[in-house]
Amino acid sequence: MYRASWRSVGAVCLALVVGVLAWAQQPFTPVAVSANKRLVKLFGAGGFKGLPSYGTGILVSEKGHILTVNNHLLSTTDLRVHLYDGRFYQARVLAREPELDLALVKIDSDVDFLPYFDIAKAAAQPLAEPGDWILALSNQFNIAVRDEPMSVQRGVIAAYAELRGRRGIFDAPFNGEVYFLDAIACNPGAAGGALVNRKGELLGILGRELKNTLTDSWINYAIPVQAVVEIVRDDKPFKVDVATFVKEAIAGTYKQGEKRAKADRGGYHGIVLVPNAVGVTPPYIEEVIPDSPAAKAGLRPDDLIVYVDGELTNSIKLFREIMKQIGPGMEVTLDVQRANRLVSVKLKLTEQPKAKTAKE
Repeated sequence: MYRASWRSVGAVCLALVVGVLAWAQQPFTPVAVSANKRLVKLFGAGGFKGLPSYGTGILVSEKGHILTVNNHLLSTTDLRVHLYDGRFYQARVLAREPELDLALVKIDSDVDFLPYFDIAKAAAQPLAEPGDWILALSNQFNIAVRDEPMSVQRGVIAAYAELRGRRGIFDAPFNGEVYFLDAIACNPGAAGGALVNRKGELLGILGRELKNTLTDSWINYAIPVQAVVEIVRDDKPFKVDVATFVKEAIAGTYKQGEKRAKADRGGYHGIVLVPNAVGVTPPYIEEVIPDSPAAKAGLRPDDLIVYVDGELTNSIKLFREIMKQIGPGMEVTLDVQRANRLVSVKLKLTEQPKAKTAKE
């Protein structure tokens, strides 16, 4: 009796294992071909400071509405779109939402019956789980143009967790929970690509090239189609999700969230630089305010600031732009030239003082 039971259990387990292996070995070509038709290659601004002039977008309507990442690529008057079948068009930006790090683009011509991903349907599905099989499709490294197919990478979801990413000294615009991937999917040009499951269903939008703020290692991730963020409209908090953003942007009714810190000048450091007399004045320290974070960190007059968190800082203007992005409570590493040696200093910023005791 017991022997028969254990044999039954063993047979069931073996069948499950064989089934999983057979499923994993199934060709993914049909899924990749179907998803490729719903993606576009984007070409726009870039080509400077190491920024690519190409990227990827996801068709979300039959009339040529495209969802992509809200990055530098869209800052151009000559945004171009290449479809899977080789057709190419001009395009324009309809809406952006920096908090989601997404934008909606529209082909600037009359097109119809294009294959597309139904964002509302995708967002209504449950989240994928760690270990789930995925495909990541994108135009990374500008391998594809006109009718050439997208690059396809196969892997699994490694984790679903909060994104803490940074590019240089700038934090990622989106900091919600994302899918972390075991495939190296976030290369130049990949941002805005599609993450799909074994059925070809859309799971998320591939993100930018970012480094983990804790480990300083490159990360590969996708923003889930179920992502929700809190924005500010008319000084009131308001929650918006990806499907709502797409729906309202297509209808022309989406209102972008207000910047949460319009008047924020970053954290207080207590560094006073020399006068910015010429076009590119190096950031020499003229004065350190007593009892300020700079004073506590050991910075001195005549120190030349060379790097901020590893980013070369060759002018007063650049230093000020960088420091505006660093809020109270955040710590940065300044590498300063002192006499004939390079000194590394940890600087933790605080709230701006209420009284105007500092020159900067």
